[in-house]
Amino acid sequence: QVQLVESGGGLVQPGGSLRLSCAASGTIFSRNAMGWYRQAPGKQRELVAAITSGGITNYADSVKGRFTISRDNAENTVYLHMNSLKPEDTAVYYCNYRHRPTYSTTWYDYWGRGTQVTVSS
Repeated sequence: QVQLVESGGGLVQPGGSLRLSCAASGTIFSRNAMGWYRQAPGKQRELVAAITSGGITNYADSVKGRFTISRDNAENTVYLHMNSLKPEDTAVYYCNYRHRPTYSTTWYDYWGRGTQVTVSS
């Protein structure tokens, strides 16, 4: 079992910045990925950014150049630095952790409760 604790959400004006943090604890496997998804009202959940335990990253096209994902492997913590925020970024942001135990062919996903990010003047 993996537990995810998120922090950093809040209200910010357009053009502002926020940093989201998510710490994973529990049974952590070497091969894993952590990332952030978001879901706005009436829309499907979408990938924002993700990073593997090896440091490989990917971003949604809408946030490239504005958001940066990073991680501290020693503490199993992932960060999302969000700059130049736009109203369209308003959503609930969910931390995601996934891993595949060596005895399994299936990747297991774990989710945080979500943290609200609101970009408004």
